[in-house]
Amino acid sequence: MTSDPAPSASAPDSRINTKDGRQYWEAVNAEVDGMLGGFPYVTKVDLQGSKNFLAKMGIGNKEGLRIVQSAMEGGAGIGRITKGLLLHVAEQVDIVEPIAKFTEGLSEVSGVRTVSNIGLEEWTPPPGMQYDLVWTQWCLGHLTDQQVVAYLERCKAALVPETGFIVVKENLNTGIEDLFDDVDSSVTRRDEKFLELFKAAGLRLVKSEIQKGMPKELFPVKTYALR
Repeated sequence: MTSDPAPSASAPDSRINTKDGRQYWEAVNAEVDGMLGGFPYVTKVDLQGSKNFLAKMGIGNKEGLRIVQSAMEGGAGIGRITKGLLLHVAEQVDIVEPIAKFTEGLSEVSGVRTVSNIGLEEWTPPPGMQYDLVWTQWCLGHLTDQQVVAYLERCKAALVPETGFIVVKENLNTGIEDLFDDVDSSVTRRDEKFLELFKAAGLRLVKSEIQKGMPKELFPVKTYALR
């Protein structure tokens, strides 16, 4: 284990309040519009970009690509990515999502193995579980830097050796420092910060790319594959 990048009292992530973040999401409608902050039309572009990214990693349901046995989605919300992507490329998917109302009915979806209503900062992999793919998108901003590192370390420990990998897909702030948002008590990190956190978690960057086709008024979105 590497040492955590300890935040100073003035660091943007020091202002993250888990209770405030949960209260924000408890008030959000359990639908795509709510999950995507009023931009539901980006879901098609997002899912297609993610599908293409996985295909470049050799994963998919087309000829020449492989279906993986076990995947996990961290911070799954209503299961938009699980249903729109992961269940097409994985035989079984575990869902981790702290807001229980978002996951109602997901346990009955074919291919969904477990649903855990717990925060990523508290989640630990089930004993003996190994994942071919761990997908975490648009939710690491609710974790402090130290919590992100610890979460990624736990994910890494649960990967299938040699072939398993973690995908992180998040908004990027292009300013000189990470940006705190007091509306939902989250941080939008810089690319440089993500790379620091990945390194601190003992992860190696396998591939990364910017999501194409997103509205210009939104933050850039970047996908990272790690192991």
